Amino acid sequence: MSRLIKNKEKIVEKMNEYRANIEASVPKSYRQEMYRKTIHLSSLWIPTLIYFASGWVSLLVFSALLTGDVLIEYGNFRRWKWARISFSIIFGKSLRSAERSHLHFVPSGGVYVLSSALMCTLFFAKPVAVIALTVMLVSDTMAALVGKAVGERKIYKQKSLEGTNAFFLSALIVNMLFEPIYHFTYVSVIACAVATVVELYEDRLELDDNLAIPLSVGAVLTLLG
Repeated sequence: MSRLIKNKEKIVEKMNEYRANIEASVPKSYRQEMYRKTIHLSSLWIPTLIYFASGWVSLLVFSALLTGDVLIEYGNFRRWKWARISFSIIFGKSLRSAERSHLHFVPSGGVYVLSSALMCTLFFAKPVAVIALTVMLVSDTMAALVGKAVGERKIYKQKSLEGTNAFFLSALIVNMLFEPIYHFTYVSVIACAVATVVELYEDRLELDDNLAIPLSVGAVLTLLG
């Protein structure tokens, strides 16, 4: 029995050592970005809800969550005690420094994600809304992680060619995977290309990419599809 306990302790020690080595080899900024994008990907429940639920249910859920989110974030900015506690519990370390600023009110990405979910549900057909939001969630994540990991050739400010290519290719794959509900054509390729440009030049558009990407994809698929 004692030998088994000792072996178990050695295994645990080796696992902790291995985890520490991995963490040491991965830059802190990249680990933080991975954490943020994991939260981002968890929002894939949104297009899932749109597809399986009726339109009014989706609108009700998104409206309620958006209202609550804005109240908590604005309350945190105004230093309301209940809002600051709620804000800390919900968002934790997932926000960028600008989104934590107390100099002026800056909505988090969550506000824009919920806003885009609401607008896509209102303005686009179900398949289009699902594709548009999935592209935003998946491709934006791929662009950020690939760009930070291997992005060496900068093409616009901090945006890299590698990250931009990752966005475009992953957007194409998303559209292809939804072939059963929306036929993949040249229009889908155009939508992916437009979304890639929107993501690349988001600062010039002065519109958060969580809102600009799904709206651009949805608009192209709706107008040209």
